[in-house]
Amino acid sequence: MAKFFTADALDEEQIDYIENEFFAGFKRYSNHDSLPEKLEHYASLDEELRNVSSTTLCRELLREQKNTEGFTLKHFIDDIQTVYCADNRPWVIGYSGGKDSSAVVTLVYLALQALNEDKRTKHVYIVASDTLVETPLVVDHVNKSLESIGNNARRDGLPISTHKVLPKPNETFWSCLLGKGYPAPTKSFRWCTERMKIDPVSDFITDKVAKHDEVIVVLGSRSQESASRAQVIAKHKIENTRLARHTTLANAFIYTPIDTWSMDDVWKILRACSLEVTISPMGIGKKWSNDYGLEWENPWGGKNLTLWNLYKDSSDQGECPMVIDDSTPSCGNSRFGCWTCTVVTKDRAMESLIQNGEEWMRPLLDFRNMLADTNVPENKPLYRNFKRRTGKVSYQRVKDGQELTADREHVPGPYMLKFRKQWVKQLLIQEKAFNESGYQVTLITKPELHAIRQEWLNDPNEPDWADSLPGIYRDIHGTDLDWVMNDNNSFGEVEAQILQQLGNDYDVAPEMIQKLLDLEISLEGLSRRTGVFDKIGSLLKRDWGSLEDIKEKHAQLQSKADLDVHKDQINKYEDEIAQLDRISKVEL
Repeated sequence: MAKFFTADALDEEQIDYIENEFFAGFKRYSNHDSLPEKLEHYASLDEELRNVSSTTLCRELLREQKNTEGFTLKHFIDDIQTVYCADNRPWVIGYSGGKDSSAVVTLVYLALQALNEDKRTKHVYIVASDTLVETPLVVDHVNKSLESIGNNARRDGLPISTHKVLPKPNETFWSCLLGKGYPAPTKSFRWCTERMKIDPVSDFITDKVAKHDEVIVVLGSRSQESASRAQVIAKHKIENTRLARHTTLANAFIYTPIDTWSMDDVWKILRACSLEVTISPMGIGKKWSNDYGLEWENPWGGKNLTLWNLYKDSSDQGECPMVIDDSTPSCGNSRFGCWTCTVVTKDRAMESLIQNGEEWMRPLLDFRNMLADTNVPENKPLYRNFKRRTGKVSYQRVKDGQELTADREHVPGPYMLKFRKQWVKQLLIQEKAFNESGYQVTLITKPELHAIRQEWLNDPNEPDWADSLPGIYRDIHGTDLDWVMNDNNSFGEVEAQILQQLGNDYDVAPEMIQKLLDLEISLEGLSRRTGVFDKIGSLLKRDWGSLEDIKEKHAQLQSKADLDVHKDQINKYEDEIAQLDRISKVEL
């Protein structure tokens, strides 16, 4: 390994720590010299004399002592400097504000500080992905950290800049859930991750690739924390290098400088506090020093007590990693995830924060739990339209062991508009209450409100001719946003009521007439109405009427079960007809 490390830009405390503290090995514990004998004695005790939960830890510690003595922090800084100086590809560091990404940024910052100025030849972009529904405490921590890192990097003359990426206004959590009516995410329908995390970061990386041809993405992934992620990176590892190929983005490469670290290593670089292994009749444990005077500052200034307390107050639930592809593990039950996440049954981290003094966030937990309740099977018909956004009623597929002729339940569609209106109002009221109480919290951004309004106006099942959102906002805040004037929307709530009455009189679905009128308005003024008949036909072929009426019509045409039973035979006949057609053409 090339030796680039220099000490000119570092203070004595940093130099001493870098050169003498051990990481990723047994010596990370301050009492490592006396541990082997105590561990051997503990391991030799009878089972009934040992704490069962500590047996595994004892074996791990003995294995660490036997296999490795660890490396000083200087070893890892040398590694970062070597990779940094090997080429001219800029770096993009994924920063979530959690412990792992903070450790990586600390290492890179120290490594650049310890390089001569003539070797700091390429830029390092620190990018944080804000889903707009992050826990407020985390948003505040990330914003302050990014500002501090950026300001002090300029002060220190380092080629580091900080950036925050956001999902597109029509792809945010609220635009999809409140605007389009998407159901709250579940394990089987996690629509949020790609839109809110993968796409914004991928767009940022793609932009840098277009500018620099290739980039290196630096992540805080650790093999100990995510075995699946470690396997994916190992699979794409480039032989004889520290890099791996990005799983989805061309000309992007992955570098994981702390992949061998344990959680203890991570906290050790962030806090620089003494860590000991304790052995008592109660079993084996690990103890951090509570002497906060020992805390050292980040290389860009400020201590990590805020971060430590965030984890401590949330029962050390973990963090949501920077998501760059769909192989990154879910972060639904983590501390550094979204407060709206319904992928898990309970948000234990939010509950822990509230129990540890953040009572003001309880309305957020209550709202999240309400969304989770809408996914309970018996509650779905109450909250959701019986038609999908395609305008069709869909049915569940045949399950293993189920008869093809058995009746199947229909699949519910998006949330009904009346509930979406109710939830927008509830969030705006709560946001106002937070701000009046001194908590600067934004629950729904103004671009999201504009996107939600457009989704309501053009809803495929329940178009909002009343244009409700401006009125809801005005009732709560007493002011108006700069709403876009929809010149084509000449119909309103009165016209919708007239259509409802006429539809009942003439047995015609008023929603169908609404959508046909909306189509006519959207094509007004065009010199060529290409495909207009296809669009009209598509609307007429949708399922209109009540669920019972639609099911009856489907049964009269042909049941889905009958289609499944005869599908193979139909395909066989079609193949035979096609073959006869080919033969006849050859003979002619």
